[in-house]
Amino acid sequence: MIRVLLVDDQPLIRSGFRALLDLEDDIEVVAEAADGSQALALARQHLPDIALIDIQMPRMDGIEATQRIAADPTLAGVHVVILTNYGLDEYVFHALRAGAAGFLVKDVLPEDFLHAVRVAARGDALLAPSITRRLINRYVSQPLHTDASTRMPELTAREREAVTLVAQGMSNDEIATRMVISTLTAKTHINRAMTKLQARDRAQLVVLAYESGLVAPRKS
Repeated sequence: MIRVLLVDDQPLIRSGFRALLDLEDDIEVVAEAADGSQALALARQHLPDIALIDIQMPRMDGIEATQRIAADPTLAGVHVVILTNYGLDEYVFHALRAGAAGFLVKDVLPEDFLHAVRVAARGDALLAPSITRRLINRYVSQPLHTDASTRMPELTAREREAVTLVAQGMSNDEIATRMVISTLTAKTHINRAMTKLQARDRAQLVVLAYESGLVAPRKS
């Protein structure tokens, strides 16, 4: 059973998502919140698998709520998916940097929304290759001053290769094919890289790969 926390300051939006999720046998909405402060408290109380969080809310917005969830070791199993009205923008990038597993536009098709919840529950990032390229080209035009570059040498050659392919938006199966290894081995390389780089999930791994200079943004 996938346990979901819904966070949005608009009751109508929350009720719409809840009505959709309640129809699924493998998904349970465990709580609802109207702002980030409530979301943080309810996340600690219920320990959901997924927190669907609106990016712009009063009192505490989605970015700060994501940062606090990501920073709390007791909430390590909570995957944050950001909800936005605007698609790809600077707020979404800041949310991914803060630790979100991905994002969804609120006008997403019902079947795509449900699929995304299940993808995030598995621990996979909601970053399609096309979205990854747009995100990086717009907001990571050059390496930032972080300690990511100092941690990249800790990776083995195969782990660095796997991280590079993750940053290109490839799935585990695609990475396995490219590296001529099994899917399980590809996943192992990625998981080890995430542990060494202290990346919460694949989305954060993508950000680290570009910020460190391991992968260079494509020129528009």
